[in-house]
Amino acid sequence: MLDQIKSGQGFIAALDQSGGSTPKALKGYGIEEDAFSNDEEMFGLIHAMRSRIVTAPCFNGEKVIGAILFERTMDGDAGGKPVPALLWERGVVPFLKVDKGLEAEADGVQLMKPNPDLDALCERAVAKGVFGTKMRSVVNLANPAGVKAIVEQQFAEAKRIAAHGLVPIIEPEVNIKSAERDGADRLLLQEITNALESWDGAPVMLKLSLPTEPGLFQPLVDHPKVLRVVALSGGFARPEACAELAKNPGIIASFSRALLEDLRHQMDDDEFNNSLGGAITEIHAASVA
Repeated sequence: MLDQIKSGQGFIAALDQSGGSTPKALKGYGIEEDAFSNDEEMFGLIHAMRSRIVTAPCFNGEKVIGAILFERTMDGDAGGKPVPALLWERGVVPFLKVDKGLEAEADGVQLMKPNPDLDALCERAVAKGVFGTKMRSVVNLANPAGVKAIVEQQFAEAKRIAAHGLVPIIEPEVNIKSAERDGADRLLLQEITNALESWDGAPVMLKLSLPTEPGLFQPLVDHPKVLRVVALSGGFARPEACAELAKNPGIIASFSRALLEDLRHQMDDDEFNNSLGGAITEIHAASVA
């Protein structure tokens, strides 16, 4: 798994929409909110969508080197097998989303909510064959105190995760709609660089918004304590996300909406597989450009 993530020529699929974002994901898939009446039905529908994706012939380690899962997806089955095991059989490295959502904005950022059960969740992930984790916080403004706080929190949680032998993906997302986006990018680069200097564990991964200035994050791509830098689509439609990604050599995609945006549950299998395959090919090309 380490070799696949370190050297694989592909991208990481983000299939980790949680409770708050699931209705929007289902709507994008062509399922309206009146199609379910409670959380169990909602999560059943999103699991069916994810199962269809991960069992599609084109979803394999040739172009998709990893996939980030929601906790319920990790615990579920697809194709008659536990999802993490099915993924790795196909050469796709499983990751798990471990954060519990965002706090209200303060100092221009949204920190992660407290996560007292993180260690127990990490133990379960290890037992299921998961390779790493992902946790997200958000930077809305170029506020030095806020950006420093967000990076400190991410690296503190990363230390807890790494103690279980898992590789943490650190994701301090810069809001691409922010009027202070470029300034936030630069503050984030500096704070992450500072945090890496004192990091004494195995290399971490970074999931970042594509920078306003192409190539800005090259020092992180080249950093010996960074296993891989991946990018979120952050609200860009797929063509724009891929164009921006291709301007940043060494960074690969970890797209969610930009990967799934053309898929609809009403499609027959041929239509579904062709649409998914086309998206995978487009994102792969931008990731290896």
